[in-house]
Amino acid sequence: MTHFPPPAEELRLLDLELRQLDARRAQLLHRRAWLVTALQAAARPVPAPGTPPRPEASAPRVQNVLLMLGAVLLTIAAMAFTLVSWGHLGIAGRALVLGGVTVAVLAAPVPLLKRGLRSTAESVAGIGLALTVLDAYALRQVTSLDVDATGYVAAASAVLAALWTAYGLLPRTSGLRLPLPAALAAAQLPLALGAVAADAGLYGITAAVLVTAAFDTGVALRVPTRSVRITAMVGAYGLGAWGVWAAGWLSWTATGPSAAARAAALLLFAAGVALTAARREAAGQQAVGLTVAAGLLTVAALGGTARSVLPDAWSVPAYLACGIALLAAVRVDRLPKTVRLGLARASAAVQGLALVWTLPAVAIALLGPVAWAEQVWSGAPGDLRAAVAADAPWPPDARTVPVVLAAVAVVLLLAVRDTVWRPRALTGALVLAWATALVLPAVLEVPYVVGLVAFGITTAGALAAAAWIRPSERPRTATEESSATAPAVPTAVGFPAPGPTALVLALLTSLSLAFLSLTTEPATLAVLSALTALFTAASWRPHLTPVTAPTALAYAALLACATGAAAGWEPQYTALLVLAVPVAAALLAARLGDARAAVPVEVVGAIAALLAVALAAVSADLPMIALVLALCGVITAGTAIRPDRRPVAYASAALFVLATWVRLAAWDIGTPEAYTLPVTVPALLVGALRRRRDPEASSWTAYGPGLAATLVPSLLAAWGDPDWTRPLLLGLAALSVTLLGAGHHLQAPLLLGGTVLALDALHELAPYIAQVTDALPRWVPPALAGLMLLALGATYEQRLRDARRMRDFLGNMH
Repeated sequence: MTHFPPPAEELRLLDLELRQLDARRAQLLHRRAWLVTALQAAARPVPAPGTPPRPEASAPRVQNVLLMLGAVLLTIAAMAFTLVSWGHLGIAGRALVLGGVTVAVLAAPVPLLKRGLRSTAESVAGIGLALTVLDAYALRQVTSLDVDATGYVAAASAVLAALWTAYGLLPRTSGLRLPLPAALAAAQLPLALGAVAADAGLYGITAAVLVTAAFDTGVALRVPTRSVRITAMVGAYGLGAWGVWAAGWLSWTATGPSAAARAAALLLFAAGVALTAARREAAGQQAVGLTVAAGLLTVAALGGTARSVLPDAWSVPAYLACGIALLAAVRVDRLPKTVRLGLARASAAVQGLALVWTLPAVAIALLGPVAWAEQVWSGAPGDLRAAVAADAPWPPDARTVPVVLAAVAVVLLLAVRDTVWRPRALTGALVLAWATALVLPAVLEVPYVVGLVAFGITTAGALAAAAWIRPSERPRTATEESSATAPAVPTAVGFPAPGPTALVLALLTSLSLAFLSLTTEPATLAVLSALTALFTAASWRPHLTPVTAPTALAYAALLACATGAAAGWEPQYTALLVLAVPVAAALLAARLGDARAAVPVEVVGAIAALLAVALAAVSADLPMIALVLALCGVITAGTAIRPDRRPVAYASAALFVLATWVRLAAWDIGTPEAYTLPVTVPALLVGALRRRRDPEASSWTAYGPGLAATLVPSLLAAWGDPDWTRPLLLGLAALSVTLLGAGHHLQAPLLLGGTVLALDALHELAPYIAQVTDALPRWVPPALAGLMLLALGATYEQRLRDARRMRDFLGNMH
C-alpha cells in the first residue's frame, strides 16, 4: 500500500505544484507572443537599401496638373488685366496688346505640336480660346454698338464658334482636341439668345432651342471625333428635353386651333429629329428609345391639335386615336425592326396612360355600391349613377370612359397575333370588356332597375366566359381554328388565363350587384335569388365548382337572412332558415368527393352554421339556442359518417353537449350532475369502444376524461353542500367506480374513484375529527411534532454514518 501523507501536508504539496505550473504557463505564453511577432515581421517585404520610394503620382498626371494650373493662372491674369488695367491704355495700345497677345497665344501650339508637347499645346490653346472671349468682352466695352447685352452675346458666341471651328480645322492645329468641342459648346447660344433678343415669344424661343438640338443631333451622327460626339449628344439631349417640355406645355395650354397648330409643328419637328436619329442608329436600345420618343411626340402634336377643337371629354380619346394610329407604321416592313418596336411601345404607352385615366370611374362603379351597407333598404335612387356614386363624386368628363376602354380592347383583339402574347392580349381584352360593361350603365345614367339588370348580365357573361374557357386552354387563333385537330396551346407562364380571370370578374361584379341591391327590399330578394341560381347553375362545370358552389351557398345564406328580415321574423326563427345552407353544404360535399371542391363548400357551410348560432344568440331565447345547437350537431354527425370526416364527430359531440346545457339552463336546473352526466356517458361509451378496438390503450385515455367530468364537479359541490344526500350518492358512485377499477385492473377508475371516495369520507368525518381534536390535551400536538422530528433526525444520522463508512472503505483501497 502506498503511504498517504496527512491532509494538511498533501494540500501544501498540491498548492506548490499548481504555482509552478502557473509560472511555467506564463513563461510559455510570453515566448509564443515573441515568436508570432517575429514571424509577422519576417513576412513583410523589406525594401532593398537605396531603393527610391514609390511615387504617389505618375509623371503624366503631374504634368497635366501643372499645365492646367498654369493655364488657369494665366487666364485669371488676363481677366484681371482686361477688367482692371484696361483703362490705363489708349485705344491703339489696347488694340495692340489684345491682338498681339491673342495671336501669339493661338500661334504658340503649332511649334509645341511639332516638338511633341501635345498636353502643353492643349493648355496654351485653352488660354487662347479664353483670350478670345475676353477680346469679345473688351470690344463690347470699347465700342458703343446699339445692341443690347443679350443680342451681343448671341452674336459674339456665333462669331467665336465660327472662329474656334476654323482654328480647330486648320492643318497645323487640327491635332488639338479642345477647339472643336469648345466651338460646339459656344454654338448652343446664338439661336436661343437671338430669339430672346428679338422678342420672338415662347414659340420662337422654343423653335430656336429645338433647331439647336437638331443641329447637335446632326453633329453627333456625322462627326466621328469622340469628344465632339459627346459634346453634341449632351447638347442634343439637354436642349431637346427642354424644347420638348416647352412645346408640350404650349400644346396643353393652347386656347385655339392656331396656337395648338404652332405647338404641334414644334412637336412634330422634334419627333422628326428623333425618328431620323433612330433610323441612323438602326440597332440597339438607343434607337428604340428615340423611336418611342418620336411616337409620343407625334401623338402629343396631333392629339393636342384635335383637343383644341373638341370638347374636354373627348381629349383623351383624341390622344388615344393618335396613339392607335401609330400601329399602322408597325406593319411597314421597310422600316427597321428597332423603329417598329419603338412605335409599338409608344402606342402601348399611350394606351396605358388612357387606361389610367379611366381608373377612377371604374373604381367608383365597382366599389361605390359598398356604401349601401350602411343604408340598407333606405330607398332606390333615381338612376344608376346616383346609386354607384352614393358616397363618392362621379369623375368629371367621364362620359367617354367606355369609348376608351372599348377601343383598347379592340386593339388587343385585332393587333396582337403573336403566339406568346395572344393569350395575354385576350385576357386584357376580357378585362377591358368587363370594365366597359361595368361603367357604361352609370355613364348613360340608366334607371336603377335597368342598371341592376345590366350588372346581372355582366355577371352572367363573365361566368359564361369562365365556363367556356378551361383554365388549361386558351381560345384558338384563326389559323388554329382552320384545323379541326389543332391542339390546345397552354397559356403563357406568369400571366392569368382568360378563364380564371373571367371567374374573378364574375365574383367582383356579383359583389357589387349584391351591395347595389340593398337599396330596397324587393331588389335585395330578387338579386340574391338570381345570384344564388346563377352560381348554382355554373357549378355544374367541374372546373368552376370549387369557386361557384361556395359562392352560391354564401348568397343562399344571405338570401335566407334577407327573407327572414322581409317577413318580419325574429332572429332566432331566421336562424332556422339559415340552417338550410349547412344542410345543403353537407349533402353537396358528400356528393362532390373532390377535396378541392368539397373543402370550400364545407367551410362556407360551417360559416353559415356559425351565423345561425349568432342569430339565435342575439335573441337570448335559450330554447331556440339549444334547438339550433342540436340541429348543428345533427348536421355535423351526418358529416362524420363519411370515412374521411370522422374527426368531425368530436365537434358533433360538443354541439350536442352545448345544446343539452343550454336546454338545462332554460329549465333553471342548477344541479351540476345534470350538466356533467350528458358528457360522461358518451365519453365512457367512446372509451369502451376504443379499449375494445385497442386493448393497449391506457385507461386514463379511455375513461379518465369521462369519469373526471362528473366526479370532480360533484366532489366540489358536495364539499359545499350541507345536506347528506349528495355526499352519500357521490360516495356510493365513487365506491362503485373503485370496485370496478379493482375488478378489471384499471388504474384510472381505481385511483379516481378511490381519491373521490376518500375526500368525500373526509368531508363527512370532518366534524367528528374536529371534535376529537378539541377533546385532546394541548400537549399532544407538540409531542407528536417532536416525535416526528426525532424520527427524521435519527434517519438522517443513520444515513450520514453509512456514507462515512463507505468513504473510509474506498480510502483504504489501493
